Amino acid sequence: MNNASPQDIEFLKQLTAKIEEHIAEEQFGVSELAEAMNMSRSNLLRKVKKATSLSVSQLINQVRLQRAMALLRTTPLNVSEVSHQVGFNSTSYFIKCFREYYGYPPGEAGKRGAEQAVPIATPPVKQTRMYWVAGALIVVASVSIWWWFTNRTPEEKIVVEKSIVVLPFKNDSADSTNVYLINGLMEATLNNLQKIKDLKVLSRTSAEKYRNSNKAIPEIAKELNANYFVEGSGQKMGDRIVLTIQLIDGATDRHLWSKQYRREAKDIFTLQQEIAQDIAVEIQALITPEEKSRIEKIPTTNTEAYDYFLKGLDLLNKNGDENLQQALVHFDEALEHDNTFSLAYACAGIACYYLDVFRAEKDHVEKLGSYADKALLYDPKLGEGLTAKAMYYLLKKEYQQALPYLEKGLEYNPNSSLLVGLLADFYANYLPNTGKYLEYALRGMQLNAGVGDSVEQSYFYLRLGNALIQTGFVDESLRYIDKSLELSEFNMYSRYVRAFVMYAKTKDLNNTRNLLLAEFQKDTMRFDILQDLGKVSYYLKDYETAYKYYLRFNRMREAMKLDVYQHENMIIGVTYQKAGYREEGTAFIESYRQFLNHDQSAYRHAGLGMYYSYSGDKQKALEHFRQFAREDNIQYWLILFIDKDPMLAGMANDPEMKNVLHEIEKKFWANHKKLKIRLEEQGLL
Repeated sequence: MNNASPQDIEFLKQLTAKIEEHIAEEQFGVSELAEAMNMSRSNLLRKVKKATSLSVSQLINQVRLQRAMALLRTTPLNVSEVSHQVGFNSTSYFIKCFREYYGYPPGEAGKRGAEQAVPIATPPVKQTRMYWVAGALIVVASVSIWWWFTNRTPEEKIVVEKSIVVLPFKNDSADSTNVYLINGLMEATLNNLQKIKDLKVLSRTSAEKYRNSNKAIPEIAKELNANYFVEGSGQKMGDRIVLTIQLIDGATDRHLWSKQYRREAKDIFTLQQEIAQDIAVEIQALITPEEKSRIEKIPTTNTEAYDYFLKGLDLLNKNGDENLQQALVHFDEALEHDNTFSLAYACAGIACYYLDVFRAEKDHVEKLGSYADKALLYDPKLGEGLTAKAMYYLLKKEYQQALPYLEKGLEYNPNSSLLVGLLADFYANYLPNTGKYLEYALRGMQLNAGVGDSVEQSYFYLRLGNALIQTGFVDESLRYIDKSLELSEFNMYSRYVRAFVMYAKTKDLNNTRNLLLAEFQKDTMRFDILQDLGKVSYYLKDYETAYKYYLRFNRMREAMKLDVYQHENMIIGVTYQKAGYREEGTAFIESYRQFLNHDQSAYRHAGLGMYYSYSGDKQKALEHFRQFAREDNIQYWLILFIDKDPMLAGMANDPEMKNVLHEIEKKFWANHKKLKIRLEEQGLL
């Protein structure tokens, strides 16, 4: 790292010194080093990654192996003694790591010359009692650090993360009607780059904020945490397109590469392919043969069809019902000129999804299905076509059928913030899986860094905060929820989620109810809050109040013909019965039992356990809770509330039941710990 800052070098010297102080302690790892440096674990990981492109675990292992080499060459200690002195309690494992790092076993270190004391590879992963960590390239002492930074060969260059932002292209033409064409070229450049897995390509919404900005590139790079920027400007002159593309280093604002493309309009697809591939070559991104094939695929041979498509795409990106309706008109015009235009079918389907997604009556769902099928008929590997097909199944509530299309779409388009967002919502709402929900929420934040609309950014933070609390990251969740409210104080859902996050901190249900009530008073049509007011009152065993909230909630649910919160009908039924409305309560409990017959989620056995516990069938309840205890990635809410549920009152003191609940909680926190380590090692937390 020849351009490492003096601050980075000094920081690494301090880290190395701390590792040297504890080098014989096998359990001295990332957490211990963070504590010794008076830093948070996540901050330490980020700083080391920034300074070296390596993980903290890799740094620690490198220091151990470098010290081992010095001891073997300069002292009479044998291999076993050295192994223990540098923190490897397993001599055989030390020999394995040493051999992989230097190319020969430690027993030969004293027989080899100084020129052979140089590492030949990245050190292997070192195993501790808790988890596997990676090995890497760093130095032992201050002299070694300086030498490493200043004397490496070109082959030893650190690989810089290839994060890239495609800024909005500028229309150089006096004709403003050409804007959709220039926007389309920008969109095509973005989409082609997004197909390259070796790149991290930030979303269009991240870049849109800077369309008319006067900010310098280094300032934008810092805001978006990106290394490269693509700028473009162009115009259409008759049948010719002139486009100038520049690649810029984010940190220095240095122009790395620039090229002007002059093409006939009929060669627009060749132009798009050239741009993406030229950029990838400049930043040394690996393009697989499959990715190259997808980039080079021509969407249509009909230029008129493509022109209509670009007009529709421009409106689709602007969203809003009126724009979406007009986008459909243009997509259909494109399809009249080319009825095999797969991308036009796919984007038309996506427009239908957004027209229907928040409506009780799904007026466009069948059109969506037809568009998606035709998109995949003409191009089975089109990411947008797979997205449209997944959207069709989501609207139809056939969630299991949607998942393979979402996953395959992301495989073909690994930087798609749309697909990442859909997968996050899928694992949050449809088939809950807290680990995957958090993973996709974090990936979505990375791809949508610094989106231009503060309200939109507020909802990204809300999604991440919600994902964090569901996996037990209470303080982290609260931080993002509060960021969400800083960006948009009117984000009513953030305050709603925050009420429960505060319960996770304080365990004060009365305070939770008061916070929910304050939000409900701002909008008395919030049936979601009504439902939770009933539930919190139920957990407080205030059944009369719970009944009043649930009665009002059920009237709204029926009046609005909403098929929602069926999974809450057991609690509603128990509340009705305890409030004296036994017949109505029994009906709700039976509807819940029917719901469980079709439930595909991880919570089916927990629901059946609750049902049989309340019914007095202890053995069946235990049987289902034992099966539920095998599930991974359950929501923190269950851990917080299950032992307070009145339905379990009859089994509260049962030793077997206590043991099962203990195992469920123990497994949750074990998974939480693994998830935390994995996310921190990946730089996602």
